[in-house]
Amino acid sequence: MIHSYAELRDFALSLDLPEVADGTAWGNPCLRAHGKMWVWWSPYMDAAVFKCDRDEREMLLDADPETFALHPHYAPHALILVRAGRIEPDWARARLLQHWRAAAPKRWLKAWDAAQG
Repeated sequence: MIHSYAELRDFALSLDLPEVADGTAWGNPCLRAHGKMWVWWSPYMDAAVFKCDRDEREMLLDADPETFALHPHYAPHALILVRAGRIEPDWARARLLQHWRAAAPKRWLKAWDAAQG
């Protein structure tokens, strides 16, 4: 399980994906993929913030409210919070890869996929 932003950052960087860099947003650390906010720790709750469409967010909140949360600040956005100590690495890996690919410019991603074989 992932318990802190430092652990989440190390885990995300261990995926060794190109075009990922440390950044800041509103004075808080975050990771950016292809220049876009990718994952960060909420300043409102002890939880990581992941991108998530609203339908899936509702399903996750209903299925496991001990793990998933939503702070009012994030309600208007397609985001989900995952509480510290409840972030499963396999779930995080899949989510991070999905949103890393979504952030990539299509032409760049096509070339990168081709180079990966």
